[in-house]
Amino acid sequence: MTERVVVSISSIHGTRYFHFDKWFHRFLKGFGYFFVFGVLTIVGVIYYLLDEVDFAKLKQQELESKSTSLREEVASLRELKFTLENDLIEREEKINLVSYRLSDLEKVLGMNDSEGELESRLNTAAITSSVRMMMLNQIPSGFPVRNARISSGYGRRKHPITGKTSVHRGQDFAVNIGTPVYASADGVVEVIRSSGKGSGNFLRLQHNYGFCSSYSHLQRFKVKNGDFVQKGDLIAYSGNSGLSSGPHLHYEIRFIGRSLDPIPFVDWTINNFESIFDKVRGIRWESLVNKVELRVSSQLQLSSQRVVQLAASSG
Repeated sequence: MTERVVVSISSIHGTRYFHFDKWFHRFLKGFGYFFVFGVLTIVGVIYYLLDEVDFAKLKQQELESKSTSLREEVASLRELKFTLENDLIEREEKINLVSYRLSDLEKVLGMNDSEGELESRLNTAAITSSVRMMMLNQIPSGFPVRNARISSGYGRRKHPITGKTSVHRGQDFAVNIGTPVYASADGVVEVIRSSGKGSGNFLRLQHNYGFCSSYSHLQRFKVKNGDFVQKGDLIAYSGNSGLSSGPHLHYEIRFIGRSLDPIPFVDWTINNFESIFDKVRGIRWESLVNKVELRVSSQLQLSSQRVVQLAASSG
């Protein structure tokens, strides 16, 4: 017997009957399953999409946070870049200033090579200036008294008291009694002698490299035998003691016992440093300068190493 599905619909006009076969029934049933499956699928998709939206929102918040952090970092880097650029400009200005001043120093020192690397020029200038300052401090230079008039120079002359012609082995400075007398170089007090004859009250300083200086006709002493003195230290006061025709200071410079004309040494400064090499003969200046350069170079090297060690220990 064939299965049928009968659907009856009643109205005022009567009853109508609709007959459905089994295959149509199955179609409706399958359609119902499909509809339910579709609804469930749509619900699942909607849920998935909602979850993805939430995840996207979370990612967006993270990206916005990272973006804010990156903007702050970029702003910080820009500020650091600005600071570094200003610091670089300041350093360049300082380096240019150092270079200009170094050029002036090189002119004073008589150095012609001013086109090399700054560090090399600085090292050379440091050695050259240190050598000159060391020699000017350790070899007699400059005036032993201030604002003095030269009354008698070095060489043969007629003695103002005895009348005899002899070699005047020093320089006389006409000064009042009690004028301060200063050490013309670093050294040690070798001789102090009080006397009313000849050189009168006499003082001799022993300096480095075979040089010595002496001061005669003094009034009184400010140092004692064996004292160490520095250039410019007060050592005595001028007077009129001994065989003297008037108040003055008799000043001598000797090299390993041989008297030298004091004038080139009195006029010797860092501005005319090399002039003494031509004016004072009989001294192996080149050998002396080389030895002093070696000593200064060694001292500067040790000083640089010490600075590096201190910087490393402090770091």
